[in-house]
Amino acid sequence: MKNGILLFLALCLMIPGYSQYQKTDDRPKVGVVLSGGGAKGLAHIGALKVIEEAGIKVDYIGGTSMGAIIGALYASGYSAVELDSMFMETDFPELIQDDFPRSAKSFYEKDDTERYALTIPFNDFKIAFPQALSGGQKIYNQLVKLLYHVKDTEDFSELPIPFLCIATNIETGEEILLNQGFLPEAIMASGTFPSLFEPTVVDGQILIDGGVLNNYPVEEVRAMGADIMIGVDVQHGLRQRESLESASDILLQINNFRTVKDMSVKSAMTDIYIKPDMDDFTVIDFDQKETIINKGIEAALTEEEALKQLAGSQGMIPKIGSPISVSDSLVINRLVIEGDQGSSRGFIKGKLRFDLGETIAFEELHQGIGNLAATGNFKAIRYELTSNGLGEDLVLKLRENINKTYLRVGAHYDQLYKSAAMINITRKHFLANDDTASFDFILGDNVRYNMEYYIDKGRYWSIGVNSRLNDFSKDIDFDVIQSNFSVLENPNINTINLDVDDVTNQFYLQTDFREEFALRLGIEHKYLKYASETINDMGTLLNDPQQAEPAVFEKSHYYSSFGQLVLDTYDDKYYPTRGLYFDGDFHLYLFSSDFN
Repeated sequence: MKNGILLFLALCLMIPGYSQYQKTDDRPKVGVVLSGGGAKGLAHIGALKVIEEAGIKVDYIGGTSMGAIIGALYASGYSAVELDSMFMETDFPELIQDDFPRSAKSFYEKDDTERYALTIPFNDFKIAFPQALSGGQKIYNQLVKLLYHVKDTEDFSELPIPFLCIATNIETGEEILLNQGFLPEAIMASGTFPSLFEPTVVDGQILIDGGVLNNYPVEEVRAMGADIMIGVDVQHGLRQRESLESASDILLQINNFRTVKDMSVKSAMTDIYIKPDMDDFTVIDFDQKETIINKGIEAALTEEEALKQLAGSQGMIPKIGSPISVSDSLVINRLVIEGDQGSSRGFIKGKLRFDLGETIAFEELHQGIGNLAATGNFKAIRYELTSNGLGEDLVLKLRENINKTYLRVGAHYDQLYKSAAMINITRKHFLANDDTASFDFILGDNVRYNMEYYIDKGRYWSIGVNSRLNDFSKDIDFDVIQSNFSVLENPNINTINLDVDDVTNQFYLQTDFREEFALRLGIEHKYLKYASETINDMGTLLNDPQQAEPAVFEKSHYYSSFGQLVLDTYDDKYYPTRGLYFDGDFHLYLFSSDFN
């Protein structure tokens, strides 16, 4: 009997402790909302560090623009400390500029575009202006890699922390709530700042930055089930006239008319409102990222007591999760192409330059996507990676660039051809989906032309046809003529003016390796004429050109087969700072119309 009483008392003592340990369903659910703000949004990282250190368990998170990007990374399992390290190592200007390296361009594109100072796209004989300064391709590539570990989570409520973000439908003006789909695509849409990045297409909707309509989605996050809302707001208030110095400043001020009014209501809906001091920063101040992150820490520390009280009401549940290991490689065993391609599957695979079913580095995937983007045939390229059991599906979502005609202009000078103005017309999809036709007309001291037609198949065998005219005059030593042609000696002649006409036509096959090494095999017809109006064909000076025929030293048609090897790893064609260049060719001349 005594033993039974002791056992009963022991159970009574254990039950309250057990109930307290399990009391997670009754604790307050905490939501975090992160506003948009470009570079200023880096302050969110500092605020999240303080929230973590206070011991708060975040149950829901949402944001807009930069707030969406940081919120999604946090929701996927990254800690605030990991985000700090990640963003401190990021070269933001490099990502935003979307300036693909020369190595991403094919040999044809390198040679055809680098000669000109200005390129003007045309569409139906009208000048076409780009939708934005950047396609955001490099940023998207980086987001796909960083969020690879949650690539198969289509419902954002199933992420380690349920997540949502806001975008704007530019066609209808509607606010779009994104809580499912491919996470990198969703947050890219939310952060598509107008005029800086091209609009993002998601499920047929053309989306831009959610900050246009809702830059602080506190109501939406609370509707997910949050009892307590923590908000981090990095938006500016209205600026004084002294600060409105540029077009971007004025556009942001106009947008802030609405957000300032909205925030007077939304800040009151936030239980713990964190407002970093962003008066000295702009949306593009990524070079001050460390200072901005520290501003977020400072602002959050002013609410430290409230954060610790909230953590206490939660039972001091720490953030659960181990460090995220960013994958360096993957296996893509199926390629799915969606959208208006305008290019053949062979062209696309040839540009990607990796084999299906083999392990490749993420860098190789990014290089392949960069090769496709560098062709200019597509708008910003979006893609998904999804598991299929044996590896990954690469789902390419391509949108054809409607601009297919380009006018290029430039100037040229050298010792041989002298000064010239260069005009080029380039037409893509001229006769076939993968082709490009280009015609250069050079006006100046020596008139020339260069016509090219190229069917690009990437690393597969491509087909090309070239025709060019070189015409120039040059003073040369008469000894050179005497040593190569049958001309009578004349001690009174030291130099003569030589006129050269060179018409070359080629048909060839070409294959490239990694956009750096090219092998070309083809056949060539060349017409050469060397003549001089300085002397006649007897080697006598022409005092009156109308009374005697000028000397013609060469006037022949040559037919040959040829091979060419080119290695080009220069970072810049005209002012290289690194790389190698080699160009070697071999001609087998088969016959001539008049061999001298």
